[in-house]
Amino acid sequence: MSYGDLKSNPKNWLISQLVTNPAKTFPTWAFVSLVTNGILITAVTLLILRQQGLTAFFGTIRSSTTIQAVTPELGERHKLSYGQWVDILKQEAKVAAEKKSQNLTVLVGDSLSLWFPIELLPEDKNWLNQGISGETSGGLLKRLEAFDRSEPQTIFVMIGINDLIRGVSDETILKNHQQIMSYLKKAHPKTQIVVQSILPHGAEEATWEGREKLVVIPNTRIRQLNEQLQAIATKEGVKYLDLHPLFTNKEGNLRPEFSTDGLHLSPQGYLVWRSALQMYSEMELKPQKK
Repeated sequence: MSYGDLKSNPKNWLISQLVTNPAKTFPTWAFVSLVTNGILITAVTLLILRQQGLTAFFGTIRSSTTIQAVTPELGERHKLSYGQWVDILKQEAKVAAEKKSQNLTVLVGDSLSLWFPIELLPEDKNWLNQGISGETSGGLLKRLEAFDRSEPQTIFVMIGINDLIRGVSDETILKNHQQIMSYLKKAHPKTQIVVQSILPHGAEEATWEGREKLVVIPNTRIRQLNEQLQAIATKEGVKYLDLHPLFTNKEGNLRPEFSTDGLHLSPQGYLVWRSALQMYSEMELKPQKK
């Protein structure tokens, strides 16, 4: 397929590349890289189409006029303590387990996951959002049992930026990630577990209220941490979704158009993430036909 085919239908282009170059002929890192590059093309194209008011690739995505804010309508919930949040998420996970929700997918992490607009999550799944604002890898590790009985098809994990903001060492972050993977594999042996890369921040352009703690973290450190995280995921037999290139500009920082304050995501940022989740699910997570 030509470059013109790539621009007009990036999804088919990506499939053609995988068919022409089967995964078995590639080392694992090359296959993941190819998929990631395809996701990047698709996500950027999706944004262009959205800006033109056309239909997006992955089902029905609401137009920009319907996306009023990134922060959900939490009402009184935004005043809750960490412990109260944990209790609420336990209850929500309990309900999901009792309902035996079909195609259940768990999104677990910090505020980036918490604020994922529900209308932008892929529609072909039932989503259980287990994100808490300010969460760390150590905090997440202690509350994973909350959704042990939920029997999800897939668990998407993103955690680590708050560890860096709080001065936690790379060694501790990676150790916690390894323990998170190990726990989830044991508690959910039939579930596809996907660890997502830590996103970059906006560096000097950041306006987040904790900016002084953010800008001292080199984005090169985040990139190197992600490389180590991918290696651990490979060793643990857990899937890894590298979102980092999708959100990074040529300086290696979080793209301003994808963020509200250099840390949290804008509606466009969530559209990119949605595209990545959808494409990755289609290419990597669908059960193989017998």
